[in-house]
Amino acid sequence: MKKEYWIILITYIAMQFSSIIGIPLLYLLGSFFGFEQEEMKFSAVVIWLIFSFAATLIIVLLLLRNEMKNSMRNNQANVISSMCWAIGGIFLSLFAQSAAGIIESLFGITQGSENTERLMAFVERSPIVILVISIIGPILEEVVFRKIIFGTLYKRLNFFLSALISSILFALAHSEFSHILLYASMGFTFAYLYVKTKRILVPIFAHVSMNTLVVVIQLNQDAIQKWIEQSNQITKFIGGF
Repeated sequence: MKKEYWIILITYIAMQFSSIIGIPLLYLLGSFFGFEQEEMKFSAVVIWLIFSFAATLIIVLLLLRNEMKNSMRNNQANVISSMCWAIGGIFLSLFAQSAAGIIESLFGITQGSENTERLMAFVERSPIVILVISIIGPILEEVVFRKIIFGTLYKRLNFFLSALISSILFALAHSEFSHILLYASMGFTFAYLYVKTKRILVPIFAHVSMNTLVVVIQLNQDAIQKWIEQSNQITKFIGGF
């Protein structure tokens, strides 16, 4: 594995555990300057979340800048095909996620993600967190779990085993092992997009789009439910004629 990849992996792991030190430090700093304790608890989490993810993304982009330039020069062909796969990948990932959700429900696994609910609670109070959920997070995850982990394994193992191992690690990183099938479906989909197009930007686009769609739906659940009820009423009214 390349030296840059090892640095990225170490940086990503450090980011995951950095809140143990970073958040208490920010909280103490805020308390020192006289900020309200309750408000500072929330602000410390949001500030560190954004800072740690943004700093990690900058480091990753700097380490991969030469590789990305070479990749763009060598893969100028099939741009239109990659764009089609990127858009189609959104629907593939949503279909895979829906199928996994149905299978999980058959085994009594409750729908919904505690991780998603926790993040959405932060979004409702501080919308800037959307940047982490919809953009920065997916980019980092695709670089780490697809480009580096899956890509490295795929050179030695077949597609299934490489995607399976990287997907399990993907689930563990989200601390939701009960939804291993859900994360595996996403991991296999994004890995397939990466192998098919040889462009990490394709699964990144699909992942970013999917997360953004989930955030929009979560933030507008009441409006969507109201729209569904109104549509049902109209359908029944028309059917009465």
